[in-house]
Amino acid sequence: MSDNSHKIPQTKPRYSATFDEYTNSEIRRAAATGIYDIRGAGSKRKLPHFDDLLFLGASVSRYPLEGYREKCGTDVVLGTRFAKKPIHLKTPVTIAGMSFGSLSGPAKESLGRGATAAGTSTTTGDGGMTQEERGHSTTLVYQYLPSRYGMNPDDLRKADAIELVIGQGAKPGGGGMLLGQKITARVAKMRCLPEGIDQRSSCRHPDWTGPDDLEIKIAELREITDWEKPIYVKIGATRPYFDVALAVKAGADVIVLDGMQGGTAATQEVFIEHVGIPILAAIRPAVKALQDLGVYRNGKDSVQLIVSGGIRNGADVAKAIALGADAVAIGTAALIALGDNDPHLEEEYQKLGTTAGAYDDWHEGKDPAGITTQDPELMKRVDPIKAGHRLANYIAVMTMEAQVVARACGKSHLHNLEPEDLVALTIEASAMAQVPLAGTSWIPGVSKF
Repeated sequence: MSDNSHKIPQTKPRYSATFDEYTNSEIRRAAATGIYDIRGAGSKRKLPHFDDLLFLGASVSRYPLEGYREKCGTDVVLGTRFAKKPIHLKTPVTIAGMSFGSLSGPAKESLGRGATAAGTSTTTGDGGMTQEERGHSTTLVYQYLPSRYGMNPDDLRKADAIELVIGQGAKPGGGGMLLGQKITARVAKMRCLPEGIDQRSSCRHPDWTGPDDLEIKIAELREITDWEKPIYVKIGATRPYFDVALAVKAGADVIVLDGMQGGTAATQEVFIEHVGIPILAAIRPAVKALQDLGVYRNGKDSVQLIVSGGIRNGADVAKAIALGADAVAIGTAALIALGDNDPHLEEEYQKLGTTAGAYDDWHEGKDPAGITTQDPELMKRVDPIKAGHRLANYIAVMTMEAQVVARACGKSHLHNLEPEDLVALTIEASAMAQVPLAGTSWIPGVSKF
């Protein structure tokens, strides 16, 4: 028998932390094609997020609410500042803007049905208002984007609120993309585009260059809608304090703040992963701006704050509200609830070179779930009634989970949650959310250790 004791054990090969397997594959792809990567969804890197926060439930020093015998309110009113007709929702969980064109017609109808059943609002996105979506949405927010796709005064008046989009979390400073394979005859007609030709939206509104022009635009929208509709201003999270302050001074009723975990239909991956900041880092500066201007939870003159970007469950909802939000918006999570990236389609996802849960090539229009496509056969896979019911169930669960947390903290309404109810697990999250590191009274950058 041979003696192998003198041999050196073989070690497992190591990838560089800088040049890991994915980075190497991207270098090879770029070298082979000469083009940058385009995809949908939001940032996939690990970022400080709501999981890095914990609630301090009531014990001796705080008194919890008793189960379902003591009420915990979840409703929210949006647009109280100037609008004649603010919108009243049963839950603070709303549906973010996702366009017809990016999404199929049945998917848009499903969002309307689900939001209505849950007692909340849905949003049109960049592509105009479809009859199905308006017909099945009790509360519909109309997005007014730099592209002006489908924009007309009649649809503005049909909406229950108007969201003036300056930017979104996945691509602040960048415009939208819709490739030709998704621009069908109907999409082309609604957007006034040639059928089958790639389009790329402008990164900024064509008729204003700064806050003064934003004020003029908001006044114009109010006049068109007889001052009835709340006017939202949506911004991608980058410089939240100053952006929120300027939007408020321009006359916004509601601010929508979107962090970099928020998804998009299609943009350059370099945007998704390297531009913007996490929503956890954006909420407190935005709230500070509202407080400094005297419009934070100040009765009728209040400006409400909606935050989005990686909201997944009731704990996320409760944490966002505790940090100062009035409501949240979901996008990617809503699509998953409808049936996107479902494991039962794994075989078809593998044929596309991916796997269920990772599919993000929404721009190609080949989504097996029929949600992010304009393919007539794939769209048939979406049953708007069943999908809408799934979405309503999901929103109901999120709302109940947030209630459970609020009751445990002794709160009779979700909006009574506050930063004092939270602690952070990491120094980064503590600094961003401005709540103490667990087990200490230390907030980096705010208090002494």
